[in-house]
Amino acid sequence: MLISKHFTRKMINAFALGISGLFTLIALLGLSWICSMLFSKGLARLNLNFFTQITLSPGKNGGMLNPIVGTLLMNMLALLWGAPIGILTGIYLAEYKPLARSSVIIRYVIDIFLGTPSIILGLFIYQSYVVYVGHFSGWAGSFALSLLVIPITAKTTENIYQMVSPLLKEALLSIGMPQWQFIKFIILRVINRGILTGILLSLSRIIGEAAPLLFTALNNNFWSVDLNKPMANLPVVIFNYAMSPFADWQEIAWTGSLVITIWVLVINILSRSLITRS
Repeated sequence: MLISKHFTRKMINAFALGISGLFTLIALLGLSWICSMLFSKGLARLNLNFFTQITLSPGKNGGMLNPIVGTLLMNMLALLWGAPIGILTGIYLAEYKPLARSSVIIRYVIDIFLGTPSIILGLFIYQSYVVYVGHFSGWAGSFALSLLVIPITAKTTENIYQMVSPLLKEALLSIGMPQWQFIKFIILRVINRGILTGILLSLSRIIGEAAPLLFTALNNNFWSVDLNKPMANLPVVIFNYAMSPFADWQEIAWTGSLVITIWVLVINILSRSLITRS
C-alpha cells in the first residue's frame, strides 16, 4: 500500500515536472525566435549614422538621433517627476500609516494604476494638459510617463522598506533618534539599492511606451529639444516607420526595436545585480 502511494506521488511529480519543462521550453523557443528576428533584421542599420543622423525622408541615409534624444529627455523628466512622489508614498505607507484606512485606499489605487493600460493615462494627460495648453509637447509626454513611474516606485519602496528588521528601528529609536532621521538613515544606508532598483524597473517600463506619447508628445521629424513643442521619441517613430510602405524606413524601425530591447535588457540586468547585492 505504501509502495503504491509512493509510486503514485512520483508519477504525479514527474508529470508536473514534464508539463512545466514543456511550457518553459515553449516560452524559451518563442523568446529565442523574437530575439533572432530582432538581431537578423535590426543589425542591418545598426551603425554610426543611426546614432548621429536625424530622421530623413525615404531613400536617404538617415538615423534616429532626434528620437533617441527625445526619448532620453522625456524618460529622465518622468523619473524626476514620478520617482520622488512614488518613494515618499512608499515611505508613508510603510512607516507612518501602514494599517490606516487611507493606506488601504492608496494601495488599492496603486494596484489599479499598475494594471491600467498606458493609453488611458495618455488620454488623461491629453484631456487635462494638452487640451488646456492647446498643443502637444515633450512636457506632456513626460507627465504621462511619470504616471507609470509613480506606482512602480511606490510599490517597490514599500516592499523593500518592510524588509528592514524591526530590531533596527527599535534600537535607533531607543537612543532618541527622531523618526525623520531614522527614515533618512534607512534610505541612505539600508534600502538605497532597493529604491534604485525600483527606479530602474520603472525606467524599463516606460522606455518602450508608445501609446501615452501618441496623445501627448506626438512626434517631430526634425531636430528639436524644445520641451514645449511636439518631440520625437523612439516608440512612436518605430511605430510610424514599421507601418510605412518604404523598405528603408522598415529597416530603421527594426534597428530601433533592437536598440530599445538592448536598453531594457541592460536595465533589467543592472536591476537584478542590485537586488542580489541588497
